[in-house]
Amino acid sequence: MIKTIEWTDEGVRMIDQRKLPTVEEYPVFSTYMDVAEAIRSMVVRGAPAIGVAAAMGVALGVRDSKARTTADLKRDFDHISNVISATRPTAVNLFWAVERMKRVFDRMVTEKADHKTIATRLIEEAIAILNEDIENNKRMGQFGQALLPDSGTILTHCNAGALATAGYGTALGVIRAAIENGKRLHVIADETRPFLQGARLTAWELWKDDIDVRVIADNMAGSFMRLGLIDAVIVGADRIAANGDVANKIGTYPVAVLARQHDIPFYVAAPISTLDMKIPDGSHIPIEQRDPLEVTHIGGVRMVPEGVNVFNPAFDVTPNHLVTAIITELGVARPPYLESLRCLS
Repeated sequence: MIKTIEWTDEGVRMIDQRKLPTVEEYPVFSTYMDVAEAIRSMVVRGAPAIGVAAAMGVALGVRDSKARTTADLKRDFDHISNVISATRPTAVNLFWAVERMKRVFDRMVTEKADHKTIATRLIEEAIAILNEDIENNKRMGQFGQALLPDSGTILTHCNAGALATAGYGTALGVIRAAIENGKRLHVIADETRPFLQGARLTAWELWKDDIDVRVIADNMAGSFMRLGLIDAVIVGADRIAANGDVANKIGTYPVAVLARQHDIPFYVAAPISTLDMKIPDGSHIPIEQRDPLEVTHIGGVRMVPEGVNVFNPAFDVTPNHLVTAIITELGVARPPYLESLRCLS
């Protein structure tokens, strides 16, 4: 299994997803500031993986704090948490993980634990978040694989596999589980411009697992659906509102529209930590705006004329009426999502 992220005594080791598929490197990020930059610059990406990285960044910062008093350590903790939380705005798993670490920190302070004990407990919690994510993905896979046909072709957009999580994957975890259960599935991966997560990452990890995968340009999906070459669509999510509106990588919404037009089921796979029951609908989800260079350049080569401006939102929102079902580790939610998601969460 691909080790997307792991804790070491030297720091947080992560596969550098910016360099895949041509270079496979596992640098170690030795400070919380390094971890924050790794999240911001997309060394690590995918909502669940970002959550794990955030937890480990917090633990690393507290472990290495020079605070001499509990009050100083509390100030350091708040600063570390704020730095980590400011890295990327859309993936709610990041904030969920930081809040979970805060609850542990506050409890240890209340118990008057010393600095070393607090740091050790935070490291344990971060590792627990990693291990829970892998197990949750496997449970999600078993729930979701029952929805897929015994044979056929599944379209996915962006990367929601082992690379986007602590391991196994959400959307790709469902596909993995289906194949492990004997289903004969093929995968079509949208290239997912502008960062090419489908072409670079989804294709790479499925190829490594010997799962049949073909890459298509993003603007080909509708034609493949019209020709009857796609049996289902499954994607991940970075935040899901209480009503079932789903924020995922930019380009997900048009895929959902096309799937509805062609009467193809559109599934979303995400852990419960991706649900944001505090917001009523997708209009409240913050959409990250990223560096224009991701659009104007590919592989360092300029593709857009000098002086021409571009838009580069990282995510879009798919309204709930286009979502056939939302697959979680606790079960499958179906419309009406206000009721089904509340029951799961």
